[in-house]
Amino acid sequence: MRKHILLAVLLLVGALVPAAVASAAPAPAGGPQVTAGPTAAELLAKVQGCDQISNGEYKSDEEAGRTIPVCGANGAVFWKGDMDIDCDGQRTAQCNEDTDCCFLPETAFEQSDGQPLNAADLPFVVVPSVSGTWDYSAAGLKGGGSCAVIYNNKIQYAVIGDTGPPAIIGEASYAAAKALGINPDPKNGGTDSGVTYICFKDSVVSPIEDKGKAVSTGESLATQFVHSN
Repeated sequence: MRKHILLAVLLLVGALVPAAVASAAPAPAGGPQVTAGPTAAELLAKVQGCDQISNGEYKSDEEAGRTIPVCGANGAVFWKGDMDIDCDGQRTAQCNEDTDCCFLPETAFEQSDGQPLNAADLPFVVVPSVSGTWDYSAAGLKGGGSCAVIYNNKIQYAVIGDTGPPAIIGEASYAAAKALGINPDPKNGGTDSGVTYICFKDSVVSPIEDKGKAVSTGESLATQFVHSN
């Protein structure tokens, strides 16, 4: 009798195990897929050279010489240089007249509710104001455009959120710097070199203040960029 009971138990277990394994198996093709963007190394490999699209070169700071070209490649625009900290926009504990000597309560591009961007919360890139050196809009970039900012093997997806001096390039928001491990203090933060900015032509993150969409849009465009010819 005990042998019959034991045999029945073994048969029942044998039937249940395959079912349990099947339920733990990955979702079949066509189901929800987990995706992620390329690595920093993959992106940097696509911007080794420079097909210069600016009419001249930019300064990294007011006292520096003009050494930074704007380059184009496969649906993207990129430049390499330093990072100055932009704290303009909404007044916050991190960004205000006391923390930043040059604070301005506005940004060139605004949130969907008409308010200026929040530099302490939203990772964004600053492009130079239009000049004879380069016109970002003519190159296919616009407010809310998608960018990947790379520093020390880290990628931060951001939006184009503000414009800066017409002769200087290499600036991003407090939040962008902090996310990349760069000192975000507008008084003494930033870094002198090692930052790559890749902005994707004809792209837009809407609403501009949606950080989740900035990441998902950036990852998708960066993946296309890496696999382009």
